[in-house]
Amino acid sequence: MRNTETESTLDASTAAGGNFEGPLAGVRVIDLSKILAGPYATMSLADLGAEVIKVEHPDGGDPTRAWGPPTVGADATYFHAANHSKKSVTIDLKSDRGQTQVHDLLAEADVLVENFRPGSSLQTIFDYKELSATFPHLVILHISAYGDHGPMRDEPGYDMVAQARGGLMSLTGEAGGPPMKSGFAMGDLGAGLFGIIGIVSALFERSRTGKGQYLTTSLYEGQLALHVNWATNYFADGRRPHALGSGHPNLVPYQAYPAADDYFVIAIGNDSLWRSLCTAIDRPDLGGDERLSANRGRVVNRDYLNEELSRTLRTNTVDHWCALFSTSGIPAAPIKHLDEVYADPQTEALGMVQTVEHPTAGPMRQVAFPVNFNGVRPPVRSAPPELGADTHEILGATAHPHPATTGA
Repeated sequence: MRNTETESTLDASTAAGGNFEGPLAGVRVIDLSKILAGPYATMSLADLGAEVIKVEHPDGGDPTRAWGPPTVGADATYFHAANHSKKSVTIDLKSDRGQTQVHDLLAEADVLVENFRPGSSLQTIFDYKELSATFPHLVILHISAYGDHGPMRDEPGYDMVAQARGGLMSLTGEAGGPPMKSGFAMGDLGAGLFGIIGIVSALFERSRTGKGQYLTTSLYEGQLALHVNWATNYFADGRRPHALGSGHPNLVPYQAYPAADDYFVIAIGNDSLWRSLCTAIDRPDLGGDERLSANRGRVVNRDYLNEELSRTLRTNTVDHWCALFSTSGIPAAPIKHLDEVYADPQTEALGMVQTVEHPTAGPMRQVAFPVNFNGVRPPVRSAPPELGADTHEILGATAHPHPATTGA
């Protein structure tokens, strides 16, 4: 991990020109993970400037390459979602030769990310204690379904399972309706995000001590950490929380409401905004109702308040209400579909969608990293790699023949 000096100011044109190295420039990451949690974490490290080498099995690689349709090029778009700006090498991790190749890579690496199933042969082969003894500088992140301890430690798990066992599905959906999973893969993504925090923190500590360390997180632990106010609500009153649709357990009104043509959201975070809302919709009766003057009373009288608001809001369109509330300083927004989000001028202004050239599929759009540095967004440096595309470059004479030349 080399130290780099960054100028105090950078502009977007500099970043677009490829001169923006990123705060993790010089860090080398070996990615032995697959599916989403680990690959999302390592892709984010690549966005921050790290060199990420994705190690895949020669026969098919990361399973998400086949998680389609849709596909772009030879691979499913699911794979493309979590693997840009990486290099791909093919190694059989269970072979003696493959294990030697990985050890050679780790000798020159700073970070190892893996999600081997606890108790599996691969976790035994790449035992963290042995790796830490051999490579004391190495930061190792292990992501599992349920964590390294407890009765569930050896169980497998995908995002859906984590959302179910971790409580998210019980809080998602309409009140009284069937449980629903979140639209995003919050089990995987939560573990990936906390893994990133752990890695960056461990690298910072290593800059002081010179020593790496073994980190663990899991889909389950990430779910619990993201409960936030749902957890403290339950700890305070002992009542089992239930899904509230788009509603909020601690704020009212704070949810989706029906207009004449569609739904939209209103987010009232304090009593002053409540009074402004009542004025804007010409409902002085609600504004003067002492039961509703404070948020506590609005939460208690949630059903009555929502019924009255809906009755008024149905009299005009989403555009009408959003424009009116914008001029009144009331937080509100239409509920957009993804095609509308990607076409939104705000998305364009932020530079959150960037285009890179895929070697066989041509121009490919990718969502960029959501943090700017001195006003500059880290560029998406390269398209998701084809399977084994960088094997010979990185492994040299020890590389297996490329799958494309063997028919594998």
